[in-house]
Amino acid sequence: MMEDELDRMLSRQDEIVPSSGFVMSVMDAVRREAAASEPAPLPPIAFPWLRALPIMIALVAAVAMLIAGAVEILRGPASVTQQPLLPQAVTHALTQMNAIWLAVSLLIAFFSAFLAMRFAIGKR
Repeated sequence: MMEDELDRMLSRQDEIVPSSGFVMSVMDAVRREAAASEPAPLPPIAFPWLRALPIMIALVAAVAMLIAGAVEILRGPASVTQQPLLPQAVTHALTQMNAIWLAVSLLIAFFSAFLAMRFAIGKR
């Protein structure tokens, strides 16, 4: 009998209604606190030009060297440009080491690590 009485008391669904004006007074207090603790707007963060300057200088130097190299190749005689890019000994060594398979395996490892980090971090 005690269990039935407990079930009956717990099954009642009395609606809890706050007293009049309670919700408004709480919301007014929340708004006052929000207005009082509102921080002053911060100035925008300046770009670190001094830290980026060496990188920009290196980039300009690399582009200048690429342009100078391209001009030098275009100026050279036609017989010089027809030679293979790598010496025959280097080409033979790369063939013996199976460099293509090594490069393919490194690319697969790189892309799998890249995709794993991308999925772990998420797209931002």
